[in-house]
This record gives sequence, C-alpha cells and structure tokens, in this order.
Amino acid sequence: MTTEPTRKNLNELIVEFQPQLKSFIHKRVANREDVEDILQDVFYQLVKTVNNTMNPIEHVSAWLYKVARNTIINTGIRKREDELPVYRDDENDSEVLKDFSEILFHDEATAPSSETEYLRSLVWIELENALSELPIEQREIFELTELDGISVKEISETTGIAVNTLLSRKHYAVLHLRKRLIGLYIDILHE
Repeated sequence: MTTEPTRKNLNELIVEFQPQLKSFIHKRVANREDVEDILQDVFYQLVKTVNNTMNPIEHVSAWLYKVARNTIINTGIRKREDELPVYRDDENDSEVLKDFSEILFHDEATAPSSETEYLRSLVWIELENALSELPIEQREIFELTELDGISVKEISETTGIAVNTLLSRKHYAVLHLRKRLIGLYIDILHE
C-alpha cells in the first residue's frame, strides 16, 4: 500500500499489517510480551506520526517495517543496559581505570608472569579500541591526563581551554571507557 495514511484508515492499516508485523517481530524477539510491546509501539508511532507530522508517510509498509526493526534494536539495547550489573556509580568512575592501571603499569619486583603479560596485552588492546571510538577532544584529554600524567590545569594553560571544559570532556571519555570495558573488568578482576 503506497497511499498516504489518514486518521480514517488507520484502523484498516493496523488490521492489515498486524499479522505480518507480529510474525516479523516474533522471528527476531523470543519473549512474547516483548513482541506485543514492540508491535504496540510500532502502531503507536504510526498513529502519532499520522496525527502530528507535516511529512506524509509515502510507503506505509516500508515505514512500518523500518520502525519495527528500530524498535527491536532499541528494545534489545535497553534490556542489555538494564541487565548490566552496576558495580560503580559516576562518582567512582576512576576505580575501574585505577584497577586497570594496576594491571597495566604495576612493576613487579620479579619478571611478570605470563598470565600478567597476557592480561596486560588484553587490557591494552581493549583500551586502544575503546579510545579510538571517542571524539578526538575526549580521547586527547584522557590520554594526556591518564596515560601521560599531565594535570588538567597544565593542559588548560597550554591550550587555553577552560578547566571545566577539559574536565567535562574527560568525564564523558571515562563514562564511555567504563561502559566499554566493564565486561573485561568483571572477567579479569571479579572471577
């Protein structure tokens, strides 16, 4: 159906597409309650869009499947975030990094064990991958303060960027790194 939906034919569209969309969602989502919630959300988005937008929906079928796919993805992301155990709060962001720095930089009196060397290489690889995902401003402030040991005040004086701006950038970098590295942190330090 390629005609623009109107308030009058919304019920017809819902009746027409409900079985197909439900099957589409069910193939991608195991939980029946989630299937029903996602289906309801897709049709809610349809009603809201038809009632509130100046941009008409040209291809209803394609639009509905796109909304269904996006809703499935968003539901999966929210569920995974809800299932993650919270080991730290935002005030203790540096604890994860502190524990990792012990692994990365701790000088043992004797030669490090092969296990320690392996853990170090694993942490470095994951840290480099996570850092590469950051915007350049956040990555730079994190690397300068945490890896090079330069104070935020010194960086501010050198670059002319306000301390609060630098601290904010670092905070967002730490949040991203914590989120990205928490699984590795749990695997290494809590088993």
